[in-house]
Amino acid sequence: MSTTTVGAGAGVGTSPLRPDGTLKVTGEFAFSSDLWADRMLWGATLRSPHPRARIVGIDLTAAVATTGVHAVLTAEDVPGAKLYGLEHRDQPVLAMGEVRYAGEPVAIVAADHPETARRAAEAIVVRYEVLPPVVDPVAAMDERSDTVHERGNLLRHVPIRKGDPSAAAAVVVTGEYQVGMQDQAFLGPESGLAIPAEDGGVDLYIATQWLHGDLGQVADCLGLPPSKVRLSLAGVGGAFGGREDVSMQVHACMLALHTGRPVKMVYSREESFHGHVHRHPARMWYEHGADADGRLVYVKARIVLDGGAYASTSMAVVANATTLGIGPYKVPNVEMDGYAVYTNNPPCGAMRGFGAVQACFAYESQMDRLAAAVGLDPVELRIRNALAPGDTMPTGQVVRGPAPVADLLDRVRAAAPPPPRGEDLRELPGGVANTTHGEGVRRGVGYGIGIKNVGFSEGFDDYSTARVRLEVVGGAPAVVVHTAAAEVGQGLVTVQAQIARTELGVERVTVATADTSVGSAGSSSASRQTYVTGGAVKAACEAVRAAVLRRAGRDDVVLRDGRLVTAAGTVVATLIDVLGDEPIEETVEWRHRPTQPLDPRTGQGDAHVQYAFAAHRATVDVDVELGLVRVVEIATAQDVGRALHPQSVRGQIAGGTAQGLGLAVMEEIQVVDGLIRNPSFTDYLIPTILDVPPMHIDVLELGDPEAPYGLRGVGEPPTISSTPAIVAAIRAATGLALNRVPVRPEHLTGT
Repeated sequence: MSTTTVGAGAGVGTSPLRPDGTLKVTGEFAFSSDLWADRMLWGATLRSPHPRARIVGIDLTAAVATTGVHAVLTAEDVPGAKLYGLEHRDQPVLAMGEVRYAGEPVAIVAADHPETARRAAEAIVVRYEVLPPVVDPVAAMDERSDTVHERGNLLRHVPIRKGDPSAAAAVVVTGEYQVGMQDQAFLGPESGLAIPAEDGGVDLYIATQWLHGDLGQVADCLGLPPSKVRLSLAGVGGAFGGREDVSMQVHACMLALHTGRPVKMVYSREESFHGHVHRHPARMWYEHGADADGRLVYVKARIVLDGGAYASTSMAVVANATTLGIGPYKVPNVEMDGYAVYTNNPPCGAMRGFGAVQACFAYESQMDRLAAAVGLDPVELRIRNALAPGDTMPTGQVVRGPAPVADLLDRVRAAAPPPPRGEDLRELPGGVANTTHGEGVRRGVGYGIGIKNVGFSEGFDDYSTARVRLEVVGGAPAVVVHTAAAEVGQGLVTVQAQIARTELGVERVTVATADTSVGSAGSSSASRQTYVTGGAVKAACEAVRAAVLRRAGRDDVVLRDGRLVTAAGTVVATLIDVLGDEPIEETVEWRHRPTQPLDPRTGQGDAHVQYAFAAHRATVDVDVELGLVRVVEIATAQDVGRALHPQSVRGQIAGGTAQGLGLAVMEEIQVVDGLIRNPSFTDYLIPTILDVPPMHIDVLELGDPEAPYGLRGVGEPPTISSTPAIVAAIRAATGLALNRVPVRPEHLTGT
């Protein structure tokens, strides 16, 4: 169990110490890669070196003969369903007949030492008939293209039609934009431990974002009933969407069941780049029309997302990109088309921002172009077109609850500017490396604002389950909260304890390790867990409180500090008196208000449960001679509805902004002819402490009346609008168009 004690007053709205925080910064936290079991074997994976090829033959002889090897398995050894997938089961557990991307698993090995397993995997001889890969998503949509799957290359088309498609405007701006493939770059690579059980099943300890999502796929592929596959959450070293899909879960379980011994698998950093999905690269074409005063008349757009070899969550990602594709603006006429396309590139799926990131870069770039065309300040143009409560989205959905778009923009604009550049070389782009003395350095300021849906959409049955137990332990009342919600670093364990403390007035709260012995909590994604699992914990606590009051025969009291207290402050009983030796336990399945599927022809429908907004102002210094960028300062404002743990909220905003900075100026997986060319943190660059600037963070708490405590999802919005704000600032400094991210040095120098 993971235990956190919340003291008096440390409920919702405070910032108690996170129980995992000290352990993580001191190196004492047990991550999934630290797991160990007696008689444990090590698993390894053989992966395809080709993005597209037929498997002509596999020779396992040398691998099987390697001393210390206990199992060598291929697709023929998969005991149950051969395919898995979150939304569409199209991905083989192990390649069958054809490989569709470089890095696809072909065979797995279990041995008594990790190096032995690796060498045995390398000893497997696979004969391939190499085929030309399909690598251009736009070309892949042509009916004459080779097909990645028999169903064709178009995975999903989302059309949005609102208003008059022939509307005319006085001012028109167009642009084509591209977003590169970004990696989640979590610091803890994929890892897990599978232990065969006496009942013929298996216990899997895994770093994941969705225990029950894994459970359904793993059980099917093993040919076992779900009751014989038990998953427990192991320590997660970051996620950001990259752990929503199955990686080695089935492989580890197959090897454990085959050998009858525990099997541990840990990916290397290079293997991790091949072992999980990435952010979809995007190509986008936009046309904005406005009247002479800058008020939007129409937006037309076409978005093409490269989904790679398998579906993953591409169908939902493209729906997000399209439904949110005009931004937080009032537009009476919209004609948009979003496409998710199969290619032989690495599979793409969930990553923080989930489609909204790509679209925001395009529409915010367009808003800057439109501001220049009509002669307005970029912020003023945005405010003039800002969404407000009661306005309608391109899907026809009415915006419910607060929508402080104009206020957020005003706040970042009004934030104090950073000080002028000094003479310290460390304050210059590249100055730490002594590459510049400031001769070609120019400063620029840019703005961005974004919109993101919260929770699962399009009619998905989005719910979470919480079990809460109130009992007397050691002479004091105590609460145990049990959910299957994955703590991936966002602070969910602490929030669950805060909610229990607030609702039940009990100091001692234990949050049990997340596992599949309790009902599903859904995925730790879509900025949804605090909303949905927080809602479930709150509802379960309310049910426990109601049972306490019934047992006490009182309905005129509240629970406070382990006592039943009247409105006048009179203590009528203690929880110890009421509970005695009979605990109270309640399990609640909690849902937010329902959403609707999109109309397949028009894209109309109430697809989303909640919208979240964030704005950024970025100040950058650019050395236009060397092509170097230093982000000097970022001001950001975000409405969080209610900050349940204010310190964590600020941390989420800062972290999300840093990830957006990475996409703006450095992070990209280089894929050439279907092959990843930079699968390491030497060549795939992520922001370090030297790259992240001071941040002015303005947190608004405009409660959503339909959400628990009025909260609004926090994690994703800061990643969305930070990227276009930084690129806008670079444009302001250089005068260059810059229609692609990340911005590279050669984009700034023309070399």
